[in-house]
Amino acid sequence: SAERPSASEGRSSARSRRSREARLQWRFASAERPSASEGRSSARSRRTRRAGGTGRCVTSPAILLLAAGSSSRMRGSDKLLEQIDGIPLIRRQALAACATGAAVFVTLPGNRPDRDTALAGLDLRRVPVPDAALGLSASLRAGVRAAGQRPLLVLLADLPDITAADLSRLLARHAEVPDRILRATAQDGTPGHPVLFPAWAVPELASLTGDSGARDLLKREAGRTESIALPARHAVTDLDTPEDWAAWRAARPPG
Repeated sequence: SAERPSASEGRSSARSRRSREARLQWRFASAERPSASEGRSSARSRRTRRAGGTGRCVTSPAILLLAAGSSSRMRGSDKLLEQIDGIPLIRRQALAACATGAAVFVTLPGNRPDRDTALAGLDLRRVPVPDAALGLSASLRAGVRAAGQRPLLVLLADLPDITAADLSRLLARHAEVPDRILRATAQDGTPGHPVLFPAWAVPELASLTGDSGARDLLKREAGRTESIALPARHAVTDLDTPEDWAAWRAARPPG
C-alpha cells in the first residue's frame, strides 16, 4: 500500500491515457484520412448496398481482429499488451478498426483476461475462443460464427503499423469489387495482411483447421485475389519476440 499511487495520481494517469487515445483517434480520422473518392467509396462499403446494378443485396464487411494467440515467442510477456505511445497494442489495433465505422469482432482466449481489460469501453464484440490452442484456424472459425455470412476483413493483432486509413482503403476497394479477395501487401508488393474475404469465401473460413489460417485458400484462389499496396511495410511488420519489439522501437521515428 505504501507504493500505491494516490487517487489524484490515478486520475491523472487515466486522463493522460484518454488524451493519448484522443490524439491517436484524431490522427486516424484526419492525418491519415483517405482521399475524397476513397472516403465516398468507404462510406458506401459501410452500409448495405446494391452490387453492380444486379439488384443483389450485399452486406457491408465486418472487421475480425484475431487476438487469441499465445505470444509463445515473447518469453513470458504478452505482445498484445506491449505499449505503443502508452496504449496496449491490442487496444491500438481495435481503435483503428473501430475508426473505420465497420462492425468489429475481436477473438480472445480464455486465459488472457488482461487483453479483455485492455478493450474496455470500446464499441466492439468480444468473441471467446476456448480452443485457441488449436491454432489460428480456431480463431477464424469462432469469428465467422460470431460475424455471420458477411464479408470479413481479417486483421492480425500483432501488426503495429496498420492504421485506420489502411483498413479503410481495403473497405473502399471492396465496395468497387465485392467479389474479389483483397490482400494487403507492402509497398514493394510483398504479400501480407490484412485480407478482406468476400461473402463467397467466408464459409470456407468456417471449416479451416490447424495453424496455417487461410493460406491454402489464398493460394487456390490467386486468380480471384487482388493485391492492395499499403505504405512502407505496414502489411508485413509483425512483432513476435522481445528482439522484434526492441528493433521496431529503435527504428521508429520520434513522436
